[in-house]
Amino acid sequence: MALFSGSDTNNACIGVDIGSSGIKMVELKRDNKRVVLSTYGFSENLGGDNPLKAPIEDTAKMITKIWQESGMTSRQVVASLPNFSVFSSIITLVDVSEANLPTAVNAEARKVMPLPLEEMVLDWKKITGLVGQSTDGASHSADIKTGAKVITKILLTGAPKVLVNKYVEIFKKAELNLVFLEGEIIALIRSLIGNDKGTIMLVEVGSTNSDLVIIDHGIPVFNRSLDLGGLVVTEAISKSLNIDLQQAEQFKYDLGVAGIRSAELPEALKNLVDSVANEIKYSLNLFQSNNGKTVEKIVMTGGSSLLYNFPEYLAKELNVNIIIGSPWTLISYPLNIKPLLDEIGPRLAVAVGLAMRGIS
Repeated sequence: MALFSGSDTNNACIGVDIGSSGIKMVELKRDNKRVVLSTYGFSENLGGDNPLKAPIEDTAKMITKIWQESGMTSRQVVASLPNFSVFSSIITLVDVSEANLPTAVNAEARKVMPLPLEEMVLDWKKITGLVGQSTDGASHSADIKTGAKVITKILLTGAPKVLVNKYVEIFKKAELNLVFLEGEIIALIRSLIGNDKGTIMLVEVGSTNSDLVIIDHGIPVFNRSLDLGGLVVTEAISKSLNIDLQQAEQFKYDLGVAGIRSAELPEALKNLVDSVANEIKYSLNLFQSNNGKTVEKIVMTGGSSLLYNFPEYLAKELNVNIIIGSPWTLISYPLNIKPLLDEIGPRLAVAVGLAMRGIS
């Protein structure tokens, strides 16, 4: 799934998640067969410049500052492209030989990509295990022969060259070696879903956006983005308590982790959770009607997933098993910092998945 690739990262790597409200970085190292947490750092910039839109020099300086202050040593980086900028589609090819796959994929890409191919960086891979519909109406996984036809399914991914080139320049300025770029969702699947081949919905509630993704056999097959996130709650706290956004953000997390409900903020919270719940219901029904499959569980992540017993509320509303995804399941770390890692895990899940990509 790497949109941009270079040399391997070997035994240590930093995952860098550049988001709309800040930058998160996690350094992992490989110690024999163990993957070890080396260090992490993040900078949240609520109310300030959006790192995704800031000048290249400013974003590079912020990355360098986090790298230095958190004591990172590796200069090998895997970074994420924002979900809204990455286009993906599952395409079906019929009776295409291995040698002709690149030409056939490019032809199909011209039909589905939002920009001319000359303006995009493309990546694709054959899908195995994912069941879908062939042209004869039967269900088949990749490269399954049915009658005289061979059905091949391809996961096609693309991102604008302008954005990819911008990321390359950011890390050059930061004097770090960018070896891979990939979409946020793929990083989350790696850190939170792993080898689970079930049908799972991943709900990422970020600062300004939320993403609902249904994953089947480790492949994203349904994606819906919402223009709402935890920032609306932070702003409501700031206004009602007359404190700045940074203080309000910390207050929000303190309340969320403790599971305390605030009587002063019912409307902001209700709007967020009800909107997300309604969108999840719609997505689940749409997926089931189109695919004849039922989502087995929902995995929540993103900084705002810890808000006010949010998962418990959704589980009751949706009658679906909901868990907070932990990116630390396959990572070794000192047990004395487990409470802290559990608290910040949803915010660092993308960065963890990226770093895992670098040392795999």
